[in-house]
Amino acid sequence: MTRPTALVTGASRGIGKATAIALAGAGFDVAITARTMVDGDRRLEGDDSVVVPGGLDTTAAAIEVAGGRAVPVFMDLMDRSSVSAAVATAETELGALDVVVNNAIYQGPGAMVEFADLTDEMLANLFEGNLFAQLAVVRAALPRMIDAGGGIVVNIISATARATPKNRIGQGGWGMGYAMTKAAFERVAPLLEVEHRDDGIRAFNIDPGHVPTERQIAAGRAKQYEDNFTPGTPAGIGAAIAWVCTDPDAAVFRGRTVHAQELVRDRDLLANEETR
Repeated sequence: MTRPTALVTGASRGIGKATAIALAGAGFDVAITARTMVDGDRRLEGDDSVVVPGGLDTTAAAIEVAGGRAVPVFMDLMDRSSVSAAVATAETELGALDVVVNNAIYQGPGAMVEFADLTDEMLANLFEGNLFAQLAVVRAALPRMIDAGGGIVVNIISATARATPKNRIGQGGWGMGYAMTKAAFERVAPLLEVEHRDDGIRAFNIDPGHVPTERQIAAGRAKQYEDNFTPGTPAGIGAAIAWVCTDPDAAVFRGRTVHAQELVRDRDLLANEETR
């Protein structure tokens, strides 16, 4: 039988990697995108001495161990032609996509600066990498999805879209520019659901909560959030996304936000593993 297909952006590490592996375990063949093709090639922005672990090569190997076919594709959110080409490559290799997971975000300057230091250029880059590129992914994949009878769009959002931090940046807070882009992105799935539900499109927001990832840990930023937020794991968020994409009970969340850590606990999605 033909296996269902998925595209997961930002899959070299963290939530994207865990999601791609979880979908492979759920029966999917998975196209994965990132800038880092080979583990060890990515350095921390602003500090070339720090290597950020993860690469599409290791994600692809884990997908194959889980029983899926992996299609690694280079994609740079800041290069619109790269974004369109990545979707086209995924469709060429796998056919119409059954699932698109918009996980990748912009990693450049501006996300963690206060208003006084937020320039127009930073803000433009944040919106390009956290909103416009994701819209381009959906726009490229949607026609074939609809022609094939439908599909699922999953957008990874953030509580920063609606929550006000208790403290400033460096003390558990976050940048205004980043929060603005995530607030705009949060509106995409509900409107997609309204406009395309009759075309068979199902759209979901996934709020992962605080999840320490390889990049956060390498940058030394993970611990500053632990006083105010319960940390989850990439594996837990990946399990929640796989559930949304495969379980009929997920229909109740269509066009809504799924709080992934709560879902993992309530449905025991990582039965014998730590979920925090």
